[in-house]
Amino acid sequence: MADQPRVLSEKAARQLSNTTKTPAQLPSLTPRWLTALLQWKPVEAGVLRVNRVKPDEPVDVACSVTDESNLPSTFVDYDPNPREYVLSSISTVVNINTRVSDLFSSPHDQIREQLRLTIESVKERQEHELINHDDYGLLTQAAPDFRLSTRKGPPTPDDLDELISRVWKEPAFFIAHPLAIAAFGRECTRRGVPPATVTLFGSPFITWRGIPIIPSDKVPVEGGKSSFLLIRVGEKKQGVVGLFQPGLPGEQSPGLSVRFMGIGQNAVASYLVSLYCSAAVLTPDALGVLENVEVGNYHEYK
Repeated sequence: MADQPRVLSEKAARQLSNTTKTPAQLPSLTPRWLTALLQWKPVEAGVLRVNRVKPDEPVDVACSVTDESNLPSTFVDYDPNPREYVLSSISTVVNINTRVSDLFSSPHDQIREQLRLTIESVKERQEHELINHDDYGLLTQAAPDFRLSTRKGPPTPDDLDELISRVWKEPAFFIAHPLAIAAFGRECTRRGVPPATVTLFGSPFITWRGIPIIPSDKVPVEGGKSSFLLIRVGEKKQGVVGLFQPGLPGEQSPGLSVRFMGIGQNAVASYLVSLYCSAAVLTPDALGVLENVEVGNYHEYK
């Protein structure tokens, strides 16, 4: 057998090739539709006071007065203890060795990539806090009268109809974990009422009664159970609004700043990444929560 010719191997050849490289891919990155769908309100000094009218005190008016009787007198009273929302901060420090940033910044700038990936992670945490924060998270802010439980566990069209009956003044969207949305889809299929779809942000979403159901993996699933939220948004509609601090030093986007902190004697450059945010429910009927949603129920068909 003739000797095989010696050829340059692919592995060796790649040492001299200009291999195309992608930026670092972040597997935990999500669309973060909640932050896109909320309306955002700038606040001064990091605080928003929500002034409300006292409930159960109607304004006295007269209708179709045909005689000369005295008209009723009235006034609108206010809640003497309005809630104040204080912005919460999500912060971290990015450290980059100057030798790394000097020598290994082609084709992708190391500093820019480190900051980009950190900012994406901070924004992921922002959406998590908007839903779950102990003080301003939407799951914790829902009033008792606007918390419902599923009738039998799995989320049915009846359960979502009941939620709509509470948040009926121009509801904007549901939000739920993808597993909960899939469970709702199975219940609709079982009843023969497949939900319609709508396209938002270039992606299809299923709807119920014309209201989009937005998926977010930040809605917790614990012990096989989760929640559906129904939200009205916007200050003009007395709904839910996101809050941010404007005019931050080093502002990259609303409420988000990146500031250079200097280079230490160990040749490490430091950057402070901070995001200030909160969410306010302007009136109780702007937010409803369907609780105890079982996500693991399946129907076997023969």
